[in-house]
This record gives sequence, C-alpha cells and structure tokens, in this order.
Amino acid sequence: MEKRLPDDFLRSTEPLFGPERFVRFMAAMDEEPPVSIRVNPRKVEGRGRTVPWCDEGFYLPRRPNFTFDPLLHAGCYYVQEAASQFISHIVKSILPSSSTLLPPPSFVLDLCAAPGGKSTALRSLFPDDCLLVSNEPVRQRAQVLNENMLKWGHPNSVVTNRHARDFVQAGLKEVFDLIVCDVPCSGEGMFRKDPASIDEWSVGNVSRCQQLQRQIVGDIWPCLRPGGLMIYSTCTYNVHEDEENVRWLQEQTDAELLNVPVREEWGIMGSLLQGFDAPVYRFIPGLTRSEGLFMAVLRKKDEGGKTAIRREQVVKRITAMAMEQRREEGGKRREDSPSIAEALSVDLDRTSYPMVELPYPTAIAYLRREAITLPPDTPKGHVIVTFKGHPLGFVKNIGTRANNLYPREWAIRSSHVPESYESIVLFPSIH
Repeated sequence: MEKRLPDDFLRSTEPLFGPERFVRFMAAMDEEPPVSIRVNPRKVEGRGRTVPWCDEGFYLPRRPNFTFDPLLHAGCYYVQEAASQFISHIVKSILPSSSTLLPPPSFVLDLCAAPGGKSTALRSLFPDDCLLVSNEPVRQRAQVLNENMLKWGHPNSVVTNRHARDFVQAGLKEVFDLIVCDVPCSGEGMFRKDPASIDEWSVGNVSRCQQLQRQIVGDIWPCLRPGGLMIYSTCTYNVHEDEENVRWLQEQTDAELLNVPVREEWGIMGSLLQGFDAPVYRFIPGLTRSEGLFMAVLRKKDEGGKTAIRREQVVKRITAMAMEQRREEGGKRREDSPSIAEALSVDLDRTSYPMVELPYPTAIAYLRREAITLPPDTPKGHVIVTFKGHPLGFVKNIGTRANNLYPREWAIRSSHVPESYESIVLFPSIH
C-alpha cells in the first residue's frame, strides 16, 4: 500500500480476524483492487467472469477509463464494488421465501443511497409497480444519485434529499416493506481502494460513527412495516459499527435476524463478536474477491395493527418529499424540450422520435455537450442520439446545426479523450 494502516487499527483488527485471516488480509492490501460492474438487465446482457453472489455482476481484467465509455452514460451498466452486489443475492434468496413479503414489496426505501449502487440493483430486482425511494441526506451527493437513477432508466423511482427522521414526520410510519440502511461509517473496508480514507480513520471516529448509525436506524425503524425487512450494512470491519449495532437494534426492537444462504467457497465470514453467534456477513479482502463490507438482515416483529395508509396517500407524501429538482426533469431544460428521462427509459417507445446512431468521437462530443453535426437527411425537431443502439439523450435538429440538449451538469469535463473506443472495451457481449 502507498500508506501504512493506522497502528490503532492494526492492533484492534489482528486479534479480531485471527492470525491466519489477518495475514491474508494484509497481503491483499498490497494487491490491486478487483474491478467489477453490474449490468442493467433491461438494457444489455453481460458475459464474463461472474461475481459469485450476483448474476448481473462481472469482474473486469483491468480498470478502463469508464468516463469515456458512452454505454456507462447510457445506463447499460453500473460500476459497483463486488461485495456491495451481495444485496442482489439477499433479495433473490430471502424475499421469495418470506411469506410476509408476498406479493412483492410495494414500497422500498434505500435510506443512504448515494451514489446509487444498491438503488440501481434494487430497482432491477423488483417489479415496475414497486415504488423505490432512493434517499441521500447530502444535497450534492443526492444530485449524483438522481443522475444515476435517471440513467438506469427504470420506472417508479423517486429521489429524496432528507434525513431519516423526516420520513416519520411526513407520516410514513409502517409503510416500507424493505429499508436498506447502508449507513455512514469509518470506511475501513475502503482502505485499499481509497487510500485517503486511511487519513480519516481514528478510534474516536469509529465511536462517533457507531452513535450516528444507531441514531439513523432508530429514527427510520418506525417506517418499516410489521413483518418488513431491514438490510443493515457498512463498509467497515470493526464489531462496534457492525455486530454491536446489530445486537443493539435487535435488543431495542425484538427484531429477528435472518439467515442468508451462502457458499463456503465465497469466503464470506460470519460474526466476529464473542458471544454473538448470529447470521451476519462480512467480506474481507484476501478471503473474498472484493473490498470490505458487512451486512445483516433483520425482520420487524409482526404483532398486527399495521397503520392503514392507502397507496395513493403514500405516493402523495413521498412525492411531496422528492427533490425540488425532480427526477423526471433530469436537470434544467427548456419547457418545450423533452426530458432526458424519456430517452434513457427502459420503456422508451423507439417510434416516438427519430433516432440517429453516433460514431464514437461524436458520441463523446455529445456527452461533453459540444455541438455535433447530424446526417443531412435527419428530420428537423427533437432527435434521440444513440451509441451502439443505446440512447444517450436528445438534440434539437434545426437543419444547419443540432442544439445539444444533454444536461449541462452531466457533461464530461475531463480534457483527456481516448483515441479510440477500442481502448476501453469492457467485454464484447455488451457492445
């Protein structure tokens, strides 16, 4: 590693992992982090070395310059760390066998959702009539989340920029069938991937994170319906933010911890807290081909007497909480311009607008929000431009030129442009 891990971290982590695991962990810290993506099943099919616990996840042999792949901007895939893709396995293996969650959930909340990895996974796993609320309390991060959800293109998604307690105050008690709490943490699991996180780590920060995490899950718990599930996760290793918090929540709520089936060859660890032999799931570099992650699934006790709120009321209250910059707007645009959400939607009617296929250099120019030239026979008016058949967004063709309608805040700003698309090919089947 470029930076030495903090001494306090090493002193606490070695006895926690045990000698053999710790040696493997430290060796992995000197290796290159694996690169993985998760494809959008409504837009492409993927083929390659699959992430073991996610059918849509794939490892890449190297890290390409993702910024200059138009298919990323078209929402064909999402760059997601492999361990985080475990949420797909949880949903696929737990929900179908849970009688309290059949038929499929109507309302799902991803509470700390930015930049959107778990939300895009969740949106692909549930039917279109399930409403997914992707929330991020930090405004700037919420805007990034909004962009990524729009590019994913699935219907029935709402982005909110609120704190956990705001959902209770909005009258959304006992509404959500599933709440994902990927809470802010000390970031130990990101040390290899993001060396800057090493400088931010301290024993005091671990303690502060533990208290913040308890406040967040405690504030949002009333919004989980009786019998509903909460997925608690962190990207850290210590038991204070992981097992101790799960045990605390279980004691506070009388929740049931659910077992998630895993295969031994995946290398996923269970509880490391002495005296707490409960089903929890820890990813450790050197044991799993991933960065660090912790997850647990809790079911809220169902004692009957669920608060009765009609679906229309819930949708109205959630819509009222949505970001001022609504997700269907996709940024600032002229009132007479179509929304980019329409172009990127998985439900796009391809007969509604003329479509023009762009070669790679022109596609990059479009994504940089530069002026582009269309073929002379292109109809005037709003046109959807595509790359390898996948829509990127709108232009307005006025004959002599085409006005670029790509959202200004989404534009590629990097000055470096690859010479050819071939230099960043990910795997053939998606292109």
